[in-house]
This record gives sequence, structure tokens and C-alpha cells, in this order.
Amino acid sequence: MTLIETVVWVAITTTAMLTIVSSVQYFYRTNTYTVEQSAAITSAQRGIEDMVKTAREASYSSNGAYPVIAMSTSSISFYADIDTDPFIEQLRYFVDGGSLKRGIIDPSGDPPVYTNPETISSISDYVRNVDQGVATFRYYDLNGALMTDFSDIAALRFIEVTIVVNINPYRLPNQFTLRSTAALRNLR
Repeated sequence: MTLIETVVWVAITTTAMLTIVSSVQYFYRTNTYTVEQSAAITSAQRGIEDMVKTAREASYSSNGAYPVIAMSTSSISFYADIDTDPFIEQLRYFVDGGSLKRGIIDPSGDPPVYTNPETISSISDYVRNVDQGVATFRYYDLNGALMTDFSDIAALRFIEVTIVVNINPYRLPNQFTLRSTAALRNLR
């Protein structure tokens, strides 16, 4: 093999290796974002399913208080039994920055009171409702009319939950919107 043949062979091999390495790097960069976005959407789906299931089971508290405590466009507080103990927990779902969170207060004492500290956990990250100006919660009364008076908790019968998910708002694809609804079953 001559020197020229060796140089040509090394140049072709180096070019082929650089092309393969560049292609693999591009593939991983592209798919990393897709996998992260998919994971964020899956997390939001699980969170919204859990929230809606729990809201459907809203019930009177362990001390007899009305099932719904408070509501706004970015949060809702109500009572529901989420575990196997004999007591009803106080729940609060809310958007905090870029996360959808759940706060739980377990009752204590006899008669039960809800004075324990709230345990907060994140249900879904990369929530862009505040950035996009989208209401997380919308409320409807017995007649199906959209409620604008959030102080009239006794009129509430139906909740619509909307979550906008996007791990990077400055990069395509655009946000993904999840929507679900719940009829509060245990209200009189």
C-alpha cells in the first residue's frame, strides 16, 4: 500500500466515523426532548386522572363539614377519603409556579379537626397554565352553567380540569393540553 492510498483510506474512515458520531449525537439530542416531553405528558395524565377520581369521591368531612371548602381558577380544596383509614382527608389541588401540586391534611383528635400540617406533593411538572393564561379549574352548577361566583360553594356540581404541559416553551412542539371532568357525586 502506498502513502497516498493510506492517506485516502484514513481520510475516508475518519469522515465516515465523524458522520456516524454526528448522526448518533443528533439522534440522541432530538429524542431526549421527545422522551422528556412524553414523560411530562404521562405524569400530567396520571395526575389529572388521580385528581378527577378523587374529586368524584368528595364527601363530607370527618367532623361533618360540607365537602367543598374553597375554589378558584388555580386551586380547589375539598374533603375526600384517599387512603384506607376511617377518616376523611382534607385535600387541596393547586398550581404553584410550573407544577400541579396536592396538599393533604389528615384529621386528628376526637372530634376530628384538621389542624395538622399540610403535606404537599408534586403531581405534575412543566405545567404552563399560568404562562398561557389558562384556568386550571372551571366550575359548573346544577344547571350546567359556568360559575363565576367562587364563594357559592353549595352550587358546585361539576368540575373541569385543564392542564397545559410543555417542558420547554421556547422549543417545538408546542404545549400539550389535557382536559378532564368530574361530577361531584356525594353532594346533596
